[in-house]
Amino acid sequence: MGPDVSTPSLHVHDLAFAYPDGHQALYGVNLSIAPGERVALLGPNGAGKTTLVLHLNGILGGRDSGRAEGTVSVGGLDVAKPHLQEIRRRVGIVFQDPDDQLFMPTVGEDVAFGPANFGLRGAELTARVHQALDAVGMAEHTDRSPLHLSGGQRRRVALATVLACDPEILVLDEPSSNLDPVARRELAEVLLGLDRTMLMVTHDLPYALQLCPRSVVLDGGVVAADGPTRDLLADADLLARHRLELPFGFVLA
Repeated sequence: MGPDVSTPSLHVHDLAFAYPDGHQALYGVNLSIAPGERVALLGPNGAGKTTLVLHLNGILGGRDSGRAEGTVSVGGLDVAKPHLQEIRRRVGIVFQDPDDQLFMPTVGEDVAFGPANFGLRGAELTARVHQALDAVGMAEHTDRSPLHLSGGQRRRVALATVLACDPEILVLDEPSSNLDPVARRELAEVLLGLDRTMLMVTHDLPYALQLCPRSVVLDGGVVAADGPTRDLLADADLLARHRLELPFGFVLA
């Protein structure tokens, strides 16, 4: 039985947020992502992208983190204190630096850590680890130390640590950063092969075009544009207005 397409994987309604020092980062963000949709979140530094992402699994939004208004729900479940454990299983954030997620002696132990924390044990846990590593093409590296892997391999193992928790939505923070062209292509092939809802935060506009049919531009704490990625990238005035830039010589096919 597939996902209920009538319920968005992610729904953000009028989300506003100010940090304790008074800095207003979001001014009323509205965003809805359907099950299975792949969406790029674009915008200049300081646009509010990280602040938005940290609301999706409840890292921000609590009473001590600042002043928040509006609502966020994942698969119909509100991001609120009583639901935080389930929300953090549903929202899998793959951070830009794999070192933020890889800290165990072996790849297999790293991938097992999350689902074990959510209560999986024994054969079910072993199967989940194998499935996640297989999905990213890293199953043969189960017993290796993450320290001995290449940057691209570490990025894929970090992705596997999140996939092992069977999230509703994958949030990818600058997935292509610091990857050589081959590792960049390999990761793209993995991501395109996953049947998951994705929100990809990136400055890499060609990667957004390759992976995400839809893009959202966030700037100044509000959604400035939302539409087909190709259409947004073809709008030179829009890109210039929001300090977004295609690589020199890149031509939209």
